[in-house]
Amino acid sequence: MTLPLLQRRSTAAVLGGLGFLLIGWTGLLVPSLIRSVEGGFGQTDAGIGLFYFIDAVAYVTGSLIGGYATERLGRRAVLSFAAAVVGVGLLAMGTVPSWSLFLLAALPLGLGSGAIDGGVNGLYIDLYPTSRGQALNRVHLFFSLGALTSPLVVGRLVDAGVPWQAVILGTTLVAFPLAILLALSGLPSGRHHRPDGGSSASIGYALPLILLAVAIGCYVASEIGVSSWLVRYLSAAPLSTATAALSLFWAGNLLGRLVSARFADRFDHLRLAIASSLVAASTIVVALIAPSLELSIALFAVVGFASGPIYPLIMAIGGDRFPDRSAAVSGFLAGTAVIGSIVYPPVMGFMSVTVGLTTAMLGSALLGYVSAGALVLSGRTEGDRTPPG
Repeated sequence: MTLPLLQRRSTAAVLGGLGFLLIGWTGLLVPSLIRSVEGGFGQTDAGIGLFYFIDAVAYVTGSLIGGYATERLGRRAVLSFAAAVVGVGLLAMGTVPSWSLFLLAALPLGLGSGAIDGGVNGLYIDLYPTSRGQALNRVHLFFSLGALTSPLVVGRLVDAGVPWQAVILGTTLVAFPLAILLALSGLPSGRHHRPDGGSSASIGYALPLILLAVAIGCYVASEIGVSSWLVRYLSAAPLSTATAALSLFWAGNLLGRLVSARFADRFDHLRLAIASSLVAASTIVVALIAPSLELSIALFAVVGFASGPIYPLIMAIGGDRFPDRSAAVSGFLAGTAVIGSIVYPPVMGFMSVTVGLTTAMLGSALLGYVSAGALVLSGRTEGDRTPPG
């Protein structure tokens, strides 16, 4: 059953935006609460790195499975289930008594978040086929808004004496109602009927898509690496200052996507993504060698601004290349994107206790340059548009 109001395209777009707001907020919960979580469970940065690893593995699994499940079961069923699974993960994280169970709770959180990520990107590719660059940047504004407000609000709540578990549990009040609304909505189905003998998995073997996957994976590794460890990197500053810096990073990210949503479709998506990657990577380096805390914080905000358009632009490029496979392509790219966060941000925790967090942050800059290089190579394969099976 669907409600008439929830069958409109504008309503579907808003629900997709709320899904991104949710995963943007939840994605920054543990980074914002890192000091409280470590203290509550007696963990080090290495332990938090393990949490990030488990969450990332679950996220990429949810993204990949969600995309292909959408082609078979439909977008409404997959997205509504995913939002409910996020709620279950949050409920567990806010109530479990031990570190091992807290790690286990990362599984449903990551699975549901990954399915929402890939599913909403595919939803917008279908909703706005002639303005994908603008539309995808617009929906990613919601992710940035959630990521911006999460550390800002969380830092002040914890400073005011609110238990960190209560902050996590409060987010379930968004996840479960969103699951109900998605279940009652009329979303584009996203289903795909394969030709005889075809295989939907073959999209992963198209060279342009592989290069886009490398680019988006390195971008996510760089961005999430900075985001996940910025509060720890600024450990000499008060918690409110460090979380404010993280919010400024995501405020810059939001502003970058806002500007890109206005102008992205006036420029070549590929060239704009390359330029953004180079600026973001270079600014990370400058921020790490800045002579003052204030300047460093301001430069990390610039990093956020330059990073903002990259993910939605790569999604738009993928949608342009394979417009008839929006669900699978968006799920594939969202899933491979998170491979970056599986490989690098968790490792940064171990690097922090060995070679130092500054060196680990420099690695984020290097990954930004690799992302730009993969995008350049993908442009040279533009003629290879072999349709997926």
